[in-house]
Amino acid sequence: MSDRTARLAGTGNSAARAWARGWRNVREAGGRRLAATGVLLVVAVLLASFSWQIPGVGDAERSLYDLRSFIAAPRVDQDSRVQLVVYDDQTLIAARKRSPLDRGLLAKALRNLDAMGAKAIGIDILFDQPQDEDDDLVAALRAMQTPTFVAYADVAGNRDDIVYDQQQYLDAFQQRLAGSKAQPTSIRLDYAQGVTRNWPEISPRLPPVMARAMLAAAGEQALVKEFAGYRGAISYRLPQTDDRPVFSSLKIDLFADPAIAAAMAEQVRGRYVIIGGDIVDVDRVTTTFTSVDGKAVPGLQVHAAMIAQMLDGARLPRLSSLQLGLLAVLVVLAAVLTSLLEWKFWRVLPFIAAQLVLFGEAPFLLQARGIDTAGVPAVGWALGWIVAFAAVSSAARAATAEQRRFAQSALGKYLPRDIAQEILENPKLLALHGEKKELYIIFSDLEGFTQMSHQLEPEMVAKLLNQYLEMLSKVVLDHGGVIDKFVGDAVVAFWGAPVARADDGLRAAQAGYAMWQAGEEFRNMQPAGLPKIGKTRVGMHYGEAVVGNFGGERRIQYTALGDAMNTAARLESANKPLGSSVMASREFAERSGLEWWRPMGKVVLRGRAKAIDLREPAPDFPAEDRAALFEAFAQFETDRGAAIARIRSIAVRHPADTALQKLVDRCESLGEGEANVLG
Repeated sequence: MSDRTARLAGTGNSAARAWARGWRNVREAGGRRLAATGVLLVVAVLLASFSWQIPGVGDAERSLYDLRSFIAAPRVDQDSRVQLVVYDDQTLIAARKRSPLDRGLLAKALRNLDAMGAKAIGIDILFDQPQDEDDDLVAALRAMQTPTFVAYADVAGNRDDIVYDQQQYLDAFQQRLAGSKAQPTSIRLDYAQGVTRNWPEISPRLPPVMARAMLAAAGEQALVKEFAGYRGAISYRLPQTDDRPVFSSLKIDLFADPAIAAAMAEQVRGRYVIIGGDIVDVDRVTTTFTSVDGKAVPGLQVHAAMIAQMLDGARLPRLSSLQLGLLAVLVVLAAVLTSLLEWKFWRVLPFIAAQLVLFGEAPFLLQARGIDTAGVPAVGWALGWIVAFAAVSSAARAATAEQRRFAQSALGKYLPRDIAQEILENPKLLALHGEKKELYIIFSDLEGFTQMSHQLEPEMVAKLLNQYLEMLSKVVLDHGGVIDKFVGDAVVAFWGAPVARADDGLRAAQAGYAMWQAGEEFRNMQPAGLPKIGKTRVGMHYGEAVVGNFGGERRIQYTALGDAMNTAARLESANKPLGSSVMASREFAERSGLEWWRPMGKVVLRGRAKAIDLREPAPDFPAEDRAALFEAFAQFETDRGAAIARIRSIAVRHPADTALQKLVDRCESLGEGEANVLG
C-alpha cells in the first residue's frame, strides 16, 4: 500500500469513527432536543428546496441567477441571421412625429424591403390608434409577398398598456389585413418580477409568438415543433466586442428611400427582419443581464434573441422538482455529516470550505454547461446547510458537554489527551474488568528523597514533591503515556493500554530518558540551603500485564498488574549497583525503534531467577564504540577473554563513564556463569 493510499485510508477510518461518535452523542441528547432537531432539519430541507418562493430570499436567488447567466453567456460575433430595422430618436426628429410612430415611413420601407428577399418580417409596433397614413400602410401590408407579422396584444394580457378602445382599433386594423400575407403575431413578453428572463406563456386567445410565427413561415417546422410549449429561459448572448452588437441595427430611414434602400439589400436577403422602436426611455425592457450590466434594451431585441435561440436549437433544460428535492436533501445530509464530525475545528474547516465551494459553484457550473438554473436554490442551499449544521451541532455538543467534563476531571490528570478522547469514543475501555496487554512499562524513583524529607518542614516536603511529580507527569503525558500511580516520589507509567499505538515503544523510550533529564533539571533548580537532592533513576521493561479498572464500583483505579511490572521496578533499583541512571531490558529496547542503546551485559535481578539482558540509552555515546560493544558481547560465547579485553579497551576511552567501568568489573568477576547476580 502506498503512503498516499495509507493516508487516505487512515483519514477515512478517522472520519468514520468521528461520525459514529457524533451520531452517538446526538442519540443521547434527549427526546425533546431530538424532536426539535428533527423539526429544524425539515425546515432546512424546505429552505433548500423552496427559497425562490420566500420573500426577500427569492430576490437574492434571482440576482444570483442573473449573475451566473451573465457569466455563462456565450460571447458571439454579430448574428447575421437577424436584422433590426429601427425608429431611433433621430428618425423621430426628422419625421417631426414622435407618437404614434410614422406609419407613412413604415409603408415606404415595407415596399422596398419586400423585394430584398427576407425570410420573414416582424413588426414590433402596435397599431392601436388611428393615423392619417393608415390606408397607405394597410395597402403596403396587403401587397407584401414576404411573410409579414404584425404585432398584436389584448387588454387581458396588457392592462397597463392597452385600454378597451385601443384594442377595438387594433382588432379592426388586423381585420383589414385578412387574406393577405400580413398576419397577427403576439409580442407578449414575460415580465415576472419586472424582468424578461423567460419565454412568454402561450395563451389560446393570442396568435403565435413572433419568433415562432416567423420561423414557421420560413419553413423551420422542426425548430417550431422543438420549441412548442417552451417556457424556459431566453438565451441572451453577449457581443465579443462593444463596437459590434449581437444584432445589426439599421435606421428605417435607409429603407424608405428607394435610391438608398437598393444598397441595403445584402443586409436583408435571407435574414429575419424585425421592425420596431429603439428610442430612449420608450419600450425599453429589463433582461437577465440588466442587474449586472445596467442596460435596458428595446423590446425588439428580446424577440430577436428568441429567434436566434430557436435557430440555435438552444432549448435550455431545467432540473426537475425531483432532482431539486434530492439535491436539497443532499445539502442537508452533508451539513448533518459535517456537524457529526467530532474533530477540532481546524480539521473540520476543510470539509466546510469544500462544501461551500461545491454548493456555491454548482449552479454556476450547471449554467455554464447549458442547464437553465432558474429555480436552483443557491441561497436556499446555504441557508438549509447552516440551519441543519447548527441544529445537529447543538444537539451533539449538548450531549457531549458532561462527557467532556468527566474526561477533563477524571482522566486528564492521568491520561494523554488522545487516549482520553478514545475513551470518550468508547466508554467500554473503562469498564470494571482486567485484560492482558503487552505494555511498555516505566518505573522512576528519586534517590534519597525519603531520607531528605525527614530534614525538612512538611510544607517544604509537599512543595518539592508536588513540583517534582508535576514535572515527571508532564513528561509522561506529553509522550502519550498513562500514569499508573505515584508511590511517594516514584512514578509508574505505561504505554499500550487502554489504546495501543504503533509508536508506543518510541514514545516510552523517549519518555524514560526525558524523565531522567527532568529529574536533573529538578535537582539544579532547587534553592540554596536545602539538602542535596539525589538523581532520578528509571527502569524500563516490555512484557505482558493485566491492565484495567480494579477496586470496585465506588472507588476504582486504572492500573496494571503482573510480573512485567515487577521487572521494571527491579530494573529501576538495579541502576544503583550498575552505576547508571536509566536502564531497560533488551525486550523494551528492541521494540523502541531507536539506535541509541548500548549493551550492558546480563544480570539476575533481585528476587528473580532468570537473567535479563540489559540495554542503556546513550545517545551521546560514539556510534563506533556502541557497535564495538555489541560485537564484544557477541564474541562472549566463543572467546570470553578477548571479549572482556575489548570491553576494557572501550572503557579506557571513557574513564568518566561510571556505568561502563562497572560493566568491566562485572565482566571480569563473572567467572563461568553468563550473568551477574545483583543483591
